[in-house]
Amino acid sequence: MHTLEDLKAGRLAGITRLDLACGLERFPEEIFALADSLEVLNLTGNALTDLPDDLGRLHKLKVLFCSENRLSQLPVGIGQCASLEVVGVKSNLIEDVPAAALPPRLRSLVLTDNRLEQLPEALGDCVELQKLMLSGNRLRSLPASLARCKKLELVRVAANRLEQLPEWLLGLPNLAWLAYAGNPLPEGYRPPAVDGHCARLDWQDITLEQVLGQGASGVIHRARLNGHASAVAVKLYKGEITSDGTPLDEMNACIAAGQHPHLIPLLGRIDNHPQQLPALVMELIDPAWFSLAGPPSLQSCTRDSYPAERRLEPQGVRRLVSAIASVAAHLHQRGLSHGDLYAHNILCDEHGHSLLGDFGAASFHPLDGGSAAAALERIEVRAFGVLLGELLERCDGDLPLLRALQSDCVRAEVCRRPGFAEVVVRLGK
Repeated sequence: MHTLEDLKAGRLAGITRLDLACGLERFPEEIFALADSLEVLNLTGNALTDLPDDLGRLHKLKVLFCSENRLSQLPVGIGQCASLEVVGVKSNLIEDVPAAALPPRLRSLVLTDNRLEQLPEALGDCVELQKLMLSGNRLRSLPASLARCKKLELVRVAANRLEQLPEWLLGLPNLAWLAYAGNPLPEGYRPPAVDGHCARLDWQDITLEQVLGQGASGVIHRARLNGHASAVAVKLYKGEITSDGTPLDEMNACIAAGQHPHLIPLLGRIDNHPQQLPALVMELIDPAWFSLAGPPSLQSCTRDSYPAERRLEPQGVRRLVSAIASVAAHLHQRGLSHGDLYAHNILCDEHGHSLLGDFGAASFHPLDGGSAAAALERIEVRAFGVLLGELLERCDGDLPLLRALQSDCVRAEVCRRPGFAEVVVRLGK
């Protein structure tokens, strides 16, 4: 983190990234002195109510973060930044997005946790847009013009006021990761009654130990459960909106997912936490297991980041993709889209066994055999196809049948992709 003192003293000349979080109420003019080098500007965690109209003077700026401020409108100065591709303005007070605030090269727009009731039709002119994150607003509809954004791959519209999913959304040729839980959609899109599928455990039987990890939706502890021989994992859910949706929707999805060999086994739920925090108890995964990849970077936008040295054997690729296709088929048979089918949400061990985790973006869909349900499954099939392609790139063998399957899974015509049941059959040949 940089300091305002160093900025004003000129000690930051030539830097390409500036991070300032020091209670700023006004945009420091000294930032413009960095115009010939600055590519990433992070002003998250201040008290800004506006940005300069001439922000475009930062002619090399590619990434702007201005989350957790006090903006009530997306500043029009953002639209003047000719090189700007990534805009992240979460957790402000934004009620309006002027057309003039949209930069011409926009690839990623994050407006999670604001007060938006509508978006401009001009958003459809952002034809380079790949990632659009709008969870936790007040949207009743999406601009029909977004159908022109053929490069859209990841869309988050959870926890809004949508009463239907537009047909054009389900037909986007590159859409692979979609989250829409927590909207007043028809009954088939709501969580089913799942209480009978999950044991209820008493908080008094839990002894928390060290924290194992912390994410946007909650904190995971190592713990002891009375009557259980080995240690367990307890996830305590927070109440805040995440980029994917609400923690309660995530918990409902975890329960509805049921049991499968390639899901982390769920032992039960806790309803009597002292602070009334919802919580789940799961089997503890051996710490030797590792994530298959890292999450997308600023540069990759919607693509995972793999260690450069990671290479895969053909047998390992077959085993891994067969497991993930199997669990995806299981979920969709239960009317559940994972929404975040990525390598970074897959845990592996040294023998090639795998587990799919993180249901933060999961959403329910009807089991009526209709066209919407079929399209939602095939959107996730494209995510599987992207994953398969990434693994094949890192495989040392020639796997023509898998390459043919991968090509079919990422077809531009959504309805021409196979369903997961067919994918499982083809992988078994």
